[in-house]
Amino acid sequence: MLHVVSYQIADSIDVRGFRAAYKEGIYHYDADELFYKTGDDTYIYIFKYGVVCFTNCSEAGREEFLQRIAPFGKNVFELKLSEEFEVETDAKENKFGYNKIEVTKPDEEVIRLIMLNVSQSVALDYFQEQTNLIQEETNEYTLRLEQKGRLSMSRQDLKMYIGKTLNLKNRIAENLYIFDSPPETWEDENLNRIDLGLKRTFDLQERYRDIREGLEIVKENLELFKDLLQYRNSTFLEWIVIILIAVEVLNLLFDKLF
Repeated sequence: MLHVVSYQIADSIDVRGFRAAYKEGIYHYDADELFYKTGDDTYIYIFKYGVVCFTNCSEAGREEFLQRIAPFGKNVFELKLSEEFEVETDAKENKFGYNKIEVTKPDEEVIRLIMLNVSQSVALDYFQEQTNLIQEETNEYTLRLEQKGRLSMSRQDLKMYIGKTLNLKNRIAENLYIFDSPPETWEDENLNRIDLGLKRTFDLQERYRDIREGLEIVKENLELFKDLLQYRNSTFLEWIVIILIAVEVLNLLFDKLF
């Protein structure tokens, strides 16, 4: 039995910088990820989107490694999201269960594929959490709009809010590749079946769609807020023009009369 645990430790990780500093044990790498084999049935997987995944590493070993990689992370979290998964080896057939998979051939590519899907799952948890926070903030503004009939938000607040939403959308867009099947599954039927089964087990596509839909709702609200603020500002400018014209008329009348 192999124990897999994945952590979202930061917004992102400098994969290239870490690879330059720690080269021993690298089994696979590219610009976005690093896969280490550190012992018999012991692996570490690092992803640029801020996730580190371990297989068969002790708790002390995990903590030591997380401290080592922390300087390479951007906005390292104090509280880490995590997900655990069990891999039963030497099974008669590949079989998927709740938080568990049984595999017939647990080689490096199979283990890497399992760790990839567990890491995708914890990354989706993080993006869902961030999306929920933005939606809650949006709901506060819409509730005030319903209760008071006006939008209690300045143009500066709106700009910051739009920036926060766009940053989250951009980060998800940058990491769209994480929800694609890796190239190895295109050439290996066994890997492809395992990958599809894991995606169903973790509901990756459905959860990703929920995040996209949540951000679209936020976007619609932002468009409404922007229109309301533009209307409020244009109305304010119209009143300024009216007041200036009225003052000018009063000045003319005063000059005529006196």
